[in-house]
Amino acid sequence: MSTRASSSRTWLTFGLIACFLAAIGGVFVGRILFPSPAPPGAELHDVLHYKLALDAGQKARLELLERQFAVQRRALELELKADNARLAEAMEAEHGNGPLVAAAVDRSHAVLGELQKATLSHIFAMRQLLRPDQTAPFDRAVVKALTDDGH
Repeated sequence: MSTRASSSRTWLTFGLIACFLAAIGGVFVGRILFPSPAPPGAELHDVLHYKLALDAGQKARLELLERQFAVQRRALELELKADNARLAEAMEAEHGNGPLVAAAVDRSHAVLGELQKATLSHIFAMRQLLRPDQTAPFDRAVVKALTDDGH
């Protein structure tokens, strides 16, 4: 192999490594300059767990509520996933907005409604754990979670 070809490959290798490092650096800088928004409800979680100074009894009851709700939410999410599969099958069968598609949409809307009601029940159950001096910050966090458009 000639010295010139070896030199070209070396420069190409260094160039590729430099491009890769620049790309990694760009991603890092982008994440610092433009952090991803907090997920919905994150502030409510922070208020409840870190800003309200819950006592040991409140923490224990909250943990139980959260475990119970996690199971309920997961079951409803699995129902939604199954509903989406049924909707896909209906769309594939009808290739339009026919009765099977409409029924699948109605079913998924019913489960979405159940999930929303379960979430609200969970929020009210958590609120019942709070002392009167803790409810105002909790209520503000709930309102913010419901009205925050992510901007």
